[in-house]
Amino acid sequence: WRKTRDSYAILVSEVMLQQTQVKTVIPYYTRWMKLFPTWQSLAKADMNHVLKAWEGLGYYSRARRLHELAKYLTTLHAGKLPSNFEALLRLPGIGRYTAGAVMSIAFDQDYPVVDGNVMRVLSRLHAIRKDIALPEVQKEFWRIAGAALPTGKAGHFNQALMELGATVCTPKNPDCPPCPVRISCKAHGQKIQHSLPVKRKAEKTPHYDIGAGVIWKNGKILISQRPLQGLLGGLWEFPGGKQEKGETLSQTVAREIQEELGIRVQVGKKLATVRHAYSHFKITLHMYETFYRSGKVQKLGVRDWRWVRPEELRKHAFPAANQPVISLLLDRAHNALKGATK
Repeated sequence: WRKTRDSYAILVSEVMLQQTQVKTVIPYYTRWMKLFPTWQSLAKADMNHVLKAWEGLGYYSRARRLHELAKYLTTLHAGKLPSNFEALLRLPGIGRYTAGAVMSIAFDQDYPVVDGNVMRVLSRLHAIRKDIALPEVQKEFWRIAGAALPTGKAGHFNQALMELGATVCTPKNPDCPPCPVRISCKAHGQKIQHSLPVKRKAEKTPHYDIGAGVIWKNGKILISQRPLQGLLGGLWEFPGGKQEKGETLSQTVAREIQEELGIRVQVGKKLATVRHAYSHFKITLHMYETFYRSGKVQKLGVRDWRWVRPEELRKHAFPAANQPVISLLLDRAHNALKGATK
């Protein structure tokens, strides 16, 4: 993405790189650009296909926003990003950082960018000892970044600044000796580079126990699609939810399935326990073998549902916490097939 001026490719890369390391993004970016090389191809794609291409990258709202933006641009802007900063900001899902990156890298306009890497570099370069999350400090970062832009070279400068933070001025153990701005760095001069930037102390991460069921009926499994809005919106999952005070995990599974899908099930043995961390909380997923008993499947708390064979599970985009369960089910189905053919 650093070797192109295609505004679509640049925007896709910047969205993927939000809160995600470059080495993680590269294979996703390469696959995405082969599947959806233009806004038009992305707009025509089914959302399930889009989420499947994003599966494992996390922060799925980013994929949904790109899909929505593709439809918007194809309908109202002839499938092209506007080359105007204010017009970019008016588009769904585009904020100041993304607009600045596209304007400077794709359209050669003098706009700054401020992300986590840039804030770290600037906080050390100017020895800023205030909490970087404070609105007034954020405003100062944007002012400093804008004032530092070399006229006509904002794209190169912004990329260099981000790379400096990613590869040299790293969060821990910054590599100061080869740093090209070491002489000008106030934090280095005062030997406080390891204590900057200043960040508020993180609050204790909450933890939730989740009970969910692999619901069987006639050799097929019932999966449900999460509502588009909210965490993991649009992804498929094995139905379930948070354990409430005073109930067993088996009771959680039965209650959640009835509340979300309107059916009664028999909860069997536990299949797996999966621990997973999200950005603001952690979960322990308790997955149970579950069997359909009665009732008509309804969309009470889900966007959609369907019965699928185990081998069809990989065709759907699932959250990371569900992946070990899918692997378990597919291994079991494979072993059963081998046993039947002997």
